[in-house]
Amino acid sequence: MHLVPKEFFVTSSSATSEVSGLNAFDRALIKAGVGEQNLVSVSSVIPIGAMMAEKKDMPMGAVTHCVLAQMRGTEGEMISAGIAYAFRKDGKGGYVAEGHLHGSKQSLQADLKWKMNEIARARGVELEEINYIMEELEIPVDNYGCCVAALVFTEYQ
Repeated sequence: MHLVPKEFFVTSSSATSEVSGLNAFDRALIKAGVGEQNLVSVSSVIPIGAMMAEKKDMPMGAVTHCVLAQMRGTEGEMISAGIAYAFRKDGKGGYVAEGHLHGSKQSLQADLKWKMNEIARARGVELEEINYIMEELEIPVDNYGCCVAALVFTEYQ
């Protein structure tokens, strides 16, 4: 049996917690709309024919495959997490790159663009326009923070 995704959506969020980085991560997932799923990280290939869809409500506890970026930090830090994705110009699927860093969305976007260009170069293909979804957070005093971004696969053939 092969699980080949046919739909996906992208989402992102950031959150803080006075308790822990884990709780900030949990809050960010809830805000992103995937906090009630069992997330399974997968690598970076968008299958041929897979289509972007609207964010979907999924059953609580559903095993949910996604390309996930997360960055956690503590008070006073600037953190960012995001993904970039693009389809191949030849129509044969696409690719996703995830990234995270201590710094701004602007720095993260440059890093993600570099990663996507290397993905294409390594395969000898050209990409259509690169799309980005990113979060940036300056973490307040006495808090932990987390940024998340994900490309979430929802339907399979």
